[in-house]
Amino acid sequence: MRMGTRQAAELALLLVAVIWGSSYAVAKQALLFYPVLGFIAARFGLTCLLLAPALRGGGLAALRPGLPLGLLLLAIFLCETYGVLLTSASNAAFLISLCVLFTPIVEWALFGRRPRALLLVACALAVAGVWLLTGGAAIRFGLGDGLMLGAALLRAGFVCFTQRLTAGRDVPALALTAVQSGVVAVGCLALAFALPGGLPALPRSGAFWLAVVYLVLFATLLAFFVQNFALRASSPTRVSMLMGTEPLFGALFASLWLDEQLGAGGWAGGLLLVLASLWAVRLTAAPAEGAPSRAPLAGQPLAEP
Repeated sequence: MRMGTRQAAELALLLVAVIWGSSYAVAKQALLFYPVLGFIAARFGLTCLLLAPALRGGGLAALRPGLPLGLLLLAIFLCETYGVLLTSASNAAFLISLCVLFTPIVEWALFGRRPRALLLVACALAVAGVWLLTGGAAIRFGLGDGLMLGAALLRAGFVCFTQRLTAGRDVPALALTAVQSGVVAVGCLALAFALPGGLPALPRSGAFWLAVVYLVLFATLLAFFVQNFALRASSPTRVSMLMGTEPLFGALFASLWLDEQLGAGGWAGGLLLVLASLWAVRLTAAPAEGAPSRAPLAGQPLAEP
């Protein structure tokens, strides 16, 4: 692989990290105009429509793994989007990075693949980061923070089950994304109309639809393409390390765009979280003595909220 191609791929990944970092602030703004369930349904319904051509022919092979994975993805985005609504965008961006630490632990619990002992040290650093981020001695751990932690845990399970359900099968990636997006959209609509009052009429605000289009085109479709391209041009560890910068961009956008102010302790906690996550990526990528090497399971489900 030529050096120029790898550098281009990694610069593109850094751009995706910036886009994903901005997605928390974008989603928080969109939720001012429409309820959570309607917002998620609009976003993923549009994504499914754009990717529907991928279901032709062999794309139907994506239905079997796509349906259960879509339900899991629905749970992830419900936790993430309600979490973003109920906590600060900067807290949300940092807390979701715990997915990287949870993944090898969930993999151990589900499949018996024991992580390296040093991962526990990385987890301890991450816990210290969360403590600082959410208030230190005067900790203010709210429902939104809890939902973001739940989303990070669900993401870890999503990565593991995706590997399990697609192993040994020729499942087109775009078709799988289309099925998952459809399940998320239909699930949100079903939940919305099962609740009293249903959904209000779609908003006419240009700001709302601009946010939805931005998240579909850039935070989902472009990010999906760049990740796949980068994984062919670079190593999984380098890809995960670059994507690990996303929470810092999330906090920066929240500070500049939403005027959310993190104190020195909050920034220190967020940075500690990111460093612990990046260390976990390295630990997951490097095999323990006598163990076979394997790529890190530090993926992202489709996109950010």
